[in-house]
Amino acid sequence: MFLSTFKRTAIFFILTALIFIAVPQAFAAGVSQEMFTVNNTWMLVATFLVFIMHLGFATLEVGLTRAKNTNNILFKNTSIVAIGLLTYTLVGFNLMYPGDFNGWIGFAGMGISSPDGDAGLIGYAEGAYTYYTDFIFQAMFAATAATIVSGAVAERVKLSSFLVFSAVYVAIVYPIVGSWKWGGGWLDQMGFYDFAGSTLVHSVGGWAALTGIMLLGPRLGKFVDGQIRPILPHSMPLATIGVFLLWLGWFGFNGGSVLSADPGLVSLVFVTTSLAAAAGVMGSMIVSWKVQGKPDLSMILNGSLAGLVGVTASADTVTVTGSILIGLISGVIVVFSVMAFDKFKIDDPVGALSVHLVCGIWGTLAVGIFSTNPAHKLWIQFVGVLAYGVACFAMSFLFFFVLKKTMGLRVSEQEEREGLDIHEHGVEAYNDFQMTSK
Repeated sequence: MFLSTFKRTAIFFILTALIFIAVPQAFAAGVSQEMFTVNNTWMLVATFLVFIMHLGFATLEVGLTRAKNTNNILFKNTSIVAIGLLTYTLVGFNLMYPGDFNGWIGFAGMGISSPDGDAGLIGYAEGAYTYYTDFIFQAMFAATAATIVSGAVAERVKLSSFLVFSAVYVAIVYPIVGSWKWGGGWLDQMGFYDFAGSTLVHSVGGWAALTGIMLLGPRLGKFVDGQIRPILPHSMPLATIGVFLLWLGWFGFNGGSVLSADPGLVSLVFVTTSLAAAAGVMGSMIVSWKVQGKPDLSMILNGSLAGLVGVTASADTVTVTGSILIGLISGVIVVFSVMAFDKFKIDDPVGALSVHLVCGIWGTLAVGIFSTNPAHKLWIQFVGVLAYGVACFAMSFLFFFVLKKTMGLRVSEQEEREGLDIHEHGVEAYNDFQMTSK
C-alpha cells in the first residue's frame, strides 16, 4: 500500500516537473502557450495586411497619374518594398530599437538575430509575439514612408535618384526619428503619444515629400501664366481600388499596433479606424461638393485616407464619437489643403502632402484634444510635431539637394513630355491601347 502511494506521488511530481521544464517562459510571461500562439498569429495577419497597403499605394498612385508613367510608378513602388525590407534588416531595426541609449540615437549592431530558445519566442515581449514577428511587422511600416514620397514626386523624378533617396531615408532617417518615440527615446519619456504613426510614419514621409516637390518643381503644364491647369488622372477605377486596399490594410496597420490579440482593444481600434475613414469621406464630400459645385471622386478617396491618417495616432485611446470627429475634420482639412497647395504652386499629383503630412499633423495634435487618457497633453503633442518636422525636413532636404547636385533629380523636358515609361524603361504599360493624348 505504501509503495503504491509512493509511486503515485512520485509520478505526480515527475509530471509536474516536466510541465514546468517544458514551458517555463509561459509562466514567466503570464500567458499560456495557446494565448501566445493566438497573439503571434494575429500579429502576422496584421503584417500581411500592412503588406497589402503597398499594392494599394501603387494602384492609387497609378490611377491618379497619367498612363505614360504607369510602368515607372509600379517599378518604384515594387522597389520600395524590397529596399525597405533589406535596409531595415541591415541597420534600421537596430537603429529604431537600440535598447538602452541616450534617447536621441543608438545602434544595437548590424543585422538581426533572434535570441536563443524561448527568449526569442514566448519569452519575448511578454508572450505577445516573437522576435522575428516583431521585426517583420515593423519592417512593413518602414517602406511606407518612402511610398508616400513616391506619389508626391511622381511623373518628373529620375528613377535612380529616387531609389537612392529611398534607401538612405528608410535606412537612416525613419528609424532614428522613430526611436525617439517607439524606441523609448526622449519624446517617449516626455509623454508624446503616437499609437500607430500619424507622425512617425505619415508625417515623416510627408516632410520628405514636401522637400522633394520643392526641389523638383511642378510638372510641365501644371501652372501656366499664373493659372492652375488640372492634369487629369488616367484611371479612377484603379485609384478607387487602391483606396479600398489601403482601407483594408489599415486594419492591420492600426489593429496590429495593439501589439497583441487583446480582443477588447483590437475591436475598439477596428471600430475607430473605420468610423474615422467613413467620416473623412463624408467631410470631404460635403465640402468639395459645396466648394466645387460638383461631387468629386478624387476628393472623397483622399477624404477616406485623410480620416485614416488622422485617427492613426489615437485609434486606441479615443471614443467612438471622438474618432468620428477626428475623421470628419480630416475630411474637411484635406479638401482645403489640396486647394491651398495648388494655390501656392506646389504640385502634388496624388494629394500626398494633404493626406499624410497635413492630416498626420492634425491627427497627432488631436490626441491632446480627444484622448481619453489625461496624460496625453496637447502641448507635448505639439513639441513632437515640431521636432519631427524640423528633423525630417532638414535631413530630407539635404539628401535631395545632394542628389540634385550630383546625380540630378529631374528628368529632361523631352522625357517628361513623352513619358517615363518609354525613356526610363523602354516599354509602355498599355502597349495594346492607342493613346489619344499625352
